[in-house]
Amino acid sequence: MKIAVLVKYVPDATGDRGFADDATVDREGTDGLLSELDEYALEQALRIAEDGDAGDDVEVVAVTVGPDDAADAIKRALQMGAHSGVHVLDDALHGSDAPATSAVLAAAVRKLEPDLVMCGMASTDGSMGVVPAMLAERLGWPAATFGATVATDGSTVTIRRDGDVASQTVEAALPAVVSVTDQSGEARYPSMKGILAAKKKPVETWDLADLGVEPATVGAGAAWTAVRQTAPRPPREAGRQVTDEDGSGASALVEFLSAGKYV
Repeated sequence: MKIAVLVKYVPDATGDRGFADDATVDREGTDGLLSELDEYALEQALRIAEDGDAGDDVEVVAVTVGPDDAADAIKRALQMGAHSGVHVLDDALHGSDAPATSAVLAAAVRKLEPDLVMCGMASTDGSMGVVPAMLAERLGWPAATFGATVATDGSTVTIRRDGDVASQTVEAALPAVVSVTDQSGEARYPSMKGILAAKKKPVETWDLADLGVEPATVGAGAAWTAVRQTAPRPPREAGRQVTDEDGSGASALVEFLSAGKYV
């Protein structure tokens, strides 16, 4: 059984994030890392490989689409336990939106021929959460999304989706696309053994020609939406302080809440 885990290299949320001159996310001016939400998907794939329910021969392949630095996302995945990696790298991809990204990923999945595709519920930079469903639609595969747990016997995959008032059990025949939430279980940290082993694991680099994707169908020029203007977030202003030295604090507080329509 082969499991493809889609991973994304994103700007570190703890750093200063912004936009480049062409209104795309500035990925060179800030440090990046493997999206935390994708680590949950990788963890679930590794657990499937380890528990043996899907058979003894389970291969986990980490797949990413992105610039040169995105290789670090593959590296992290290999250190965590993935067996191999695929990096889709092509200058024409710059500025691609979700529909274009899903088309490229679909081509990569067809080339890999996995039994199961695992995704995080969203990326921490875009937070759209639409790529898993788009990918499943392009592949013609069932999608089981927002899973809190994942299990497979090699022929079907079953997830538990937790809502506010109830939980659902969703089963899909393989091949299928699955996305998981941060409720699925804490992702493991790479061990020293895993870090050393990752250096010997194979990583393939594919471009659009390898996937049969026309450059004109991806990138900023083919995007369905465009960012027209960006501005830095204004600095935080000091909050209003209400003193009660003369006993008027309560009235001032009520006045403030009423003026702001908080009450």
